Amino acid sequence: MSGAVTLTAAQLQSLCTVPYARKACVQFVDPINEHAATYGLNTRLRLAALLAQALHETTQFQFLHELGSQAYLAKYDTGSLATQLGNTPEADGDGQLYKGRGLGMITGLANYTAMGKAMGLDLINHPEQLEEPGPAVESFCIYWGSRKLSPYADAGNIDKISRLINGGTNGLAERRAFYTAALGVLA
Repeated sequence: MSGAVTLTAAQLQSLCTVPYARKACVQFVDPINEHAATYGLNTRLRLAALLAQALHETTQFQFLHELGSQAYLAKYDTGSLATQLGNTPEADGDGQLYKGRGLGMITGLANYTAMGKAMGLDLINHPEQLEEPGPAVESFCIYWGSRKLSPYADAGNIDKISRLINGGTNGLAERRAFYTAALGVLA
């Protein structure tokens, strides 16, 4: 791909402001480079947009699973949100079991089923696999492609990408700041 870029450990570390995160994020460099190349996300604009979202969603690569109490995650067990995510209300606990994981916080039984099929992994019985660096990155790249986010990245539309990933404007200012910083380190 013309204009392909790769990420270095020093570049990723410079984007992490939390000291522990700065050390731990290095394990993501190789999977990011591998999967960004495989899924066509290795241009400066696309990689910067991907990094901005991942940095926000994972609190700078510190948490590869959604944080929240069992009561908080129970919101995924009932009602329209459970149905939307493919969780089964009669199987109380799907919300906790299929909580957000990976760089993009894949959430819900339907998404885990589709992602497991796409990746060739048994995410239904072993959802924790999305907390490993390789699967965490690859799942986000697959999700990115399934939502056709690259044209928005090519246009620099971080706001639209944020809405499509998060469903709203949660953390939009931080996502924008990470995007600007990522563009700078990838220059």
